[in-house]
Amino acid sequence: MDRRVDLIECEDVLLFANAAITSTGQREFRDSRQRQRLSLEFLHAYVHGNYPDVYAAMLALDINEHNAALIIFNLLKERTPADGRLIARRLARMSPPRVYRLFRRLRDAGVNNRRTRAIIRDWLAARPDLAHDAVKYRSGLKAAVRHAHLRLDGELGDFLFAPHRRGRYAHPLLEAWRRAHYDRSALYELPYPVAEGFAARHGIPRAEFLERIAPRLTALESLRLRESAAAHGVATGADLARMPLVRLASYALSRPVAERRGLEAALRAAAARVAGARAGLWGYVVAVLDDSFSSYGSPVKRRRPLAVALACHYLLEALASAYEGLWLSGTTEPIGVRPVGPTPLGRRILDALERRPDRLVIVSDGWDNAPPGLAAEVLRVWRRRFDPMEEVEIVHLNPVFDAEEYEVRRLSPLVPTVGIRDAEDLPALVELAAFAQGRTGLSELRAYLLERAATG
Repeated sequence: MDRRVDLIECEDVLLFANAAITSTGQREFRDSRQRQRLSLEFLHAYVHGNYPDVYAAMLALDINEHNAALIIFNLLKERTPADGRLIARRLARMSPPRVYRLFRRLRDAGVNNRRTRAIIRDWLAARPDLAHDAVKYRSGLKAAVRHAHLRLDGELGDFLFAPHRRGRYAHPLLEAWRRAHYDRSALYELPYPVAEGFAARHGIPRAEFLERIAPRLTALESLRLRESAAAHGVATGADLARMPLVRLASYALSRPVAERRGLEAALRAAAARVAGARAGLWGYVVAVLDDSFSSYGSPVKRRRPLAVALACHYLLEALASAYEGLWLSGTTEPIGVRPVGPTPLGRRILDALERRPDRLVIVSDGWDNAPPGLAAEVLRVWRRRFDPMEEVEIVHLNPVFDAEEYEVRRLSPLVPTVGIRDAEDLPALVELAAFAQGRTGLSELRAYLLERAATG
């Protein structure tokens, strides 16, 4: 009986892990924003209340930043025992805007205990250049300093709280901000979002501004501005191979097919970078990839599920010694995929299993509907009659959280399903899938999480 309880508890925690990896509380193809948020809030409250130590250890997994911020907020608000180093390591991996929003939320909620102030202080102390943050995230830094009762002496404190008190700043970035009020050339020394405001104030033509600010753009800013810059005859110089895989795949899917073909080399280079030393070590891999109509996602997450499938395609190609990607639509040109048609998962899984790969990876939202239930039956018969020793490793990666079921939709109880948001997490998620097969309990999962937490 104790073993059964342990397995059920493990299921609870994995259910939450999948939600924390995939859901950002935004509208999905079949769920409204409100339903997504309500389901997510319930799961946070349930796991936090019943498994507080595991709840904190989730920060060691590759959950998305939305849920990482929620976990940290709840840990600090409820004063739940948690390793401050684990929180600090997770904050260090998060984007600065997300962290500053978290600090602002803590302030608005009146969470101002000693541990909270210490975490804010240490995070700010670890920033590579607070002057850069003062210019780019001024309101966020100002709120964090006040909330943590910190004292910033010298020109940084003056810049935050009385910026026009000084006639000159020693730090070049602060001085550039001061000069940009009257000197058009100074704004090109500032971060892009700040410089853009000054450019509008000075009435600088867009083409001129983009050409001169291009060297200061971050990688993601270069990608985001690539299209508008090209319209003005300006090249942003973005190194596409350094982009996050799903972000690059999303960009490719937003372009005409003819232009996408020119991005394939960058997608393969990005996949090779992510694969690293694991390249070619996964044996013969076959992937079943969902490009049905539901892979469009929603207006706020446009083509996100399809972008995840496309990114996984290129990453699996890099990880495998031999690889085949089977798209539901039957396309043989992955770069040209588009969300269209029903979801005949069962038939494509049959095609994949006929090849007897070392590993079958299914990337889909799990809505098998052509005909309904065929995928589950195929997997059941395969596991029970043709491959009881599980010589073919099968894992289902689902990029969509089902708010009504409080989990990512499964294809079969005989095949592990884990949520996925970023393709870079794919190798770790395949490892996590071992816990989703109902053979290991909460004690093993807890040990795995604590090991991840200890190794950072």
